[in-house]
Amino acid sequence: MSAAGVEPAQHDAAPILTIRDAAIRRGDRELWAGLDLDVRPGEFIAVLGPSGSGKTTLLRAILGLQDLSGGSIRVAGESVQRGNPRIGYIPQQRPFAPDTSMRARDVVALGVQGTRFGFPVPRRGDRERVEELLAAVGAEEFADRRVGLLSGGEQQRLRVGQALADHPDLLLCDEPLSALDLANQRAVTEIIERQRRDRGAAVLFVTHDINPILGRVDRILYIAGGRFVLGTPDEVLQSRVLTDLYGTPVFVLRAGDRLVVVGIPDAEPHHDHDHREEGAA
Repeated sequence: MSAAGVEPAQHDAAPILTIRDAAIRRGDRELWAGLDLDVRPGEFIAVLGPSGSGKTTLLRAILGLQDLSGGSIRVAGESVQRGNPRIGYIPQQRPFAPDTSMRARDVVALGVQGTRFGFPVPRRGDRERVEELLAAVGAEEFADRRVGLLSGGEQQRLRVGQALADHPDLLLCDEPLSALDLANQRAVTEIIERQRRDRGAAVLFVTHDINPILGRVDRILYIAGGRFVLGTPDEVLQSRVLTDLYGTPVFVLRAGDRLVVVGIPDAEPHHDHDHREEGAA
């Protein structure tokens, strides 16, 4: 069993995501290059690093929204494409406007119907699928409330419901816990974890703070200064490793079951949780 108490990643299964010698440029600046990564069913990989290091850009490349400057990305053996139903995407929490007229169930229904061309026409089974998703993310009690009146945590549950609509094999999570309180962080994390545990979905999880997910992570991809390191949490979250990556002294401290990273350059003030393992991101 893994540290999280769930079955480990399926190491003998074919990768759901394969990245080879990938590189990304932004203008005349190379964000990273030479990235090789295989992600197998059931694997949970955290992506850490400072702002501007290319974490979200990596997710966009997997989604087919960002061209590589070199190398290749394949999902389930096929080249990346926009709207791939095998991928679920969970964005950062951004509040809906208070006057948004959609109900909570309407937001989830967009995930069920919204990938079709033209005006979405409900199919047999759509209503049942929406109800299943509302139950899966714990949104049944507020399913008929206007989404703009919901809390940030409730709204984020609906975004997770959207991402799960097509039973994805790969979940791309772009700081899905940002701006959520501790209780909602735990709730959203557990929903994502159930997809990994029950359906074998692989998870690529971009975050500034690894502490809420640390016990679930199989490997960490840490990107900084155009370089990266990939390994288990124990291999990557070391003072020696991060000092080499950043080229400046960085210290990893343990405080109970939490990690504190001190000395990260260019850390964002509004994400400064004592520089606890944000990967400084």
